[in-house]
Amino acid sequence: MHRRVGPEASKVLVTAGASGIGLAIVRAFAEAGASVFTCDIDQPALERVRAEIPGLHTTVCDVGDRAAVGEMVADAAARLGGIDVLVNNAGIAGPTSPVQDVDPDEWEAVLRVDLTGAFLVAKHAIPHLIRAGGGTIINMASAAGRFGYANRSPYAAAKWGLIGLTKTLSMELGQHGICVNAIAPGAVDGERIRRVFEGRAQLSGRSPDEEMQGALAHQSVKRLAQASEIAALALFLASPAARSISGQVIPVDGDQQRN
Repeated sequence: MHRRVGPEASKVLVTAGASGIGLAIVRAFAEAGASVFTCDIDQPALERVRAEIPGLHTTVCDVGDRAAVGEMVADAAARLGGIDVLVNNAGIAGPTSPVQDVDPDEWEAVLRVDLTGAFLVAKHAIPHLIRAGGGTIINMASAAGRFGYANRSPYAAAKWGLIGLTKTLSMELGQHGICVNAIAPGAVDGERIRRVFEGRAQLSGRSPDEEMQGALAHQSVKRLAQASEIAALALFLASPAARSISGQVIPVDGDQQRN
């Protein structure tokens, strides 16, 4: 019989959990009583988070590094005593340029972290989830994986690919009681989205605030999402209440119609 435990008994691996959405997810699971392991490339930020959250396990890892990912997942499983929830959150924004101006090295860097990194972490974590008797994989996609994203071709391509990976993993892993879903945030308040608006402004000649208002114009709910709202959804998807939800892309974007 497949096992699905509540967040308070979960053993959770979150990638890129030292800031932003990842940190909100780490906090939410830790506050729910889960045992949490997170990796990030920012060691000082990891140290700050570890000081803030008692019992949090951390390590430095670049998910674009194949060997490092294998070691990181093995370390997480050893320190947690297994893994039954994986949140693939790591990603980089990449360049803001039309396709003809994108450096191929920048293209490959985005796909290596945002798509291949998620594949690698899942590949190494899946045996642990199977041994746990079931569990949850949550891949952090984006509205850019639903609509496309002018001047952000590497990021959009990676996020569309991540959604395809999510659906495929759901089909493969359902027999083991593992649910796999993608969360697709739109504009989430914080430093990262402000950098995005600044990049758009440099191309358009408008101000970052004008770019933000332009983005909100395509949403039914005229507000930026909060990282805590993404975390709350992740917590729900990892709970027994979501045991029949799999293979889905769940937007958190105020009913965004297009980018």
